Amino acid sequence: MSQTRNKVRIIGGDYRRRLLPFPEAEGLRPTPDRVRETLFNWLGQDLYGKSCLDLFAGSGALGFEAASRSARRVVMVEKSRKVYESLQANRQLLQAGALDVVAGDALLYLKNSRETFDVIFLDPPYDSDLLPRALPLALERLSEEGVLYVEARQWPDEFPEGLAALRRDKAGMVHYGLLSRQPG
Repeated sequence: MSQTRNKVRIIGGDYRRRLLPFPEAEGLRPTPDRVRETLFNWLGQDLYGKSCLDLFAGSGALGFEAASRSARRVVMVEKSRKVYESLQANRQLLQAGALDVVAGDALLYLKNSRETFDVIFLDPPYDSDLLPRALPLALERLSEEGVLYVEARQWPDEFPEGLAALRRDKAGMVHYGLLSRQPG
């Protein structure tokens, strides 16, 4: 059995090379290293001063990566109690003060929050209808100059009005890209 099974490696920033454990959970699959590397090249290696929202946080790979790269604030939202507790333990392990872990439903969080974010990571379970339901809600929480990261098994045919694809790519079975507000 591999030493890195159910562990995610932070690839950049203050927590670089740290291995963080995460529990077995249905639909939980960390964003691959190669995809995260490309994403953070697109975003810029340093997220200093930015606020980030990691919905459907899962292993926390994207949120911990953002915190590692000096984001001012990172909110991770996770519905599974077991996974939430793992995220809390990893937050404490890293002593990541800029990071908040919220136990709850991502769609309800988006509906009830009034906060806006500079970067929103949207990587719901592949075998769900959550992506099309979350996109319009996420747009409402996106700051004026903010970007929305989307990861899915299949790239969406269309996006809600007001959102446009900036960049996109594919790695293996993973389609991913950045969206922003359309100039209106």
